[in-house]
Amino acid sequence: MTNVIIIHWTWGSPEWNWFPRLKSKLEDLDCRVFVPKFPTPDGQSLESWLAVFSEYEQYLDENSIVVGHSLWPAFLSTIIEKLDNPIKVAFFVASFLTFLNNPYFDELNKTFIDRKFDWTKIRNNCKKFYLISGDNDPYVPIEKGEEFAKNLDSELILLENAGHINAEFGYTEFEFLLEKIKQEI
Repeated sequence: MTNVIIIHWTWGSPEWNWFPRLKSKLEDLDCRVFVPKFPTPDGQSLESWLAVFSEYEQYLDENSIVVGHSLWPAFLSTIIEKLDNPIKVAFFVASFLTFLNNPYFDELNKTFIDRKFDWTKIRNNCKKFYLISGDNDPYVPIEKGEEFAKNLDSELILLENAGHINAEFGYTEFEFLLEKIKQEI
C-alpha cells in the first residue's frame, strides 16, 4: 500500500485548497492518505511541526509519497534529510527555501528556512522529486523554485497562469498533480 502524506502551508489546514479532493481521489486508488493539522500561525515553528509530524514518521518507507505546498517543501526537506531509509517520491508545490522579503511571512517561516540543508542526504533519501510552480505566483517568485530545483538536481515544472496553486487561483482540485502521483503509485 502506498502511503501519501500531504502537508499544508502557513495559515493553511487539511480542509483548504486542493488537499481534501486530492486526499479523496487518492483514497479511491487504495492509498492511505494523511493530511496532518499543524499549528499556524500561532505556535508555528519547525520544532512544533516536527512534534506533530513525529506521529506520521512511521508511514515513511520505500513506497511513500510526500506532498508539500508553499513553505512546506522546506519542512519536508527537513524530514527527508533525517530519514534512515529513502522514500519513493516528493512533490513540492510553489516551493521556496529562502526569505521572501515579506516581513510577516518571513518571521513565521524563519525556523524552517534559516538553516543549512544537507542536499546530498536529501537527494539520497528520496528516489524522485517533482517541483511544480505557477509561472505567475505573486508570493513566490519563479527564481525561488528554480533555486530549490537546482539544489535537488531536478526540473521545475511551470504551470501557466496557476498563481500560487491554491484556492485563490482556482485550485480546489489539482488534476495535474493527481495524474503525476498516479504515475508513481
